[in-house]
Amino acid sequence: MNLIVKKYSTPFITGLFVVSAISGTALFFHWMPGLFHSMHTWLSMVLLVPFVAHVWRNWAQFMLYFRNSSMLVACGACLLAAGGFMVMTGHAGGNPAQRLFPVLTHAPLTTLAPLLHASPDELADRLVHAGYHVQSTDETLEQIAMDARQRPNDVLLKILPHGSGHRH
Repeated sequence: MNLIVKKYSTPFITGLFVVSAISGTALFFHWMPGLFHSMHTWLSMVLLVPFVAHVWRNWAQFMLYFRNSSMLVACGACLLAAGGFMVMTGHAGGNPAQRLFPVLTHAPLTTLAPLLHASPDELADRLVHAGYHVQSTDETLEQIAMDARQRPNDVLLKILPHGSGHRH
């Protein structure tokens, strides 16, 4: 086990760090977030495995860094920065879309129509065209999803306008 850690931990840390740096930069600049988000999240978690193995193998040498005040200053600055971001940007509920979707999926098509710049019948037609059964424009997306054994969020995505740059 020690040989595997010695031979592979640093190369994997390096490779996964490069992937994390590139995907993190792409996410920061909003370049194709759908392409990079899952990759960044999962491979950053995978990066922890060789990192922990590397620290474990080099524990004695790692602890020597803490004799130097620069390590303590760097760690303190990082913790302060992280805390500052948590205080300034943190909010209960996480992603706003995750809080908005349940509100939208519990609304009837008649209520959603003005928000989506469509008539209730247009929304019903979009859903029928997507393979859903719509009995009434008074139905909620949650009801339509339950009848189709689908997730309400998936049904919502079917009625959202496609394409970017729409001006209403």
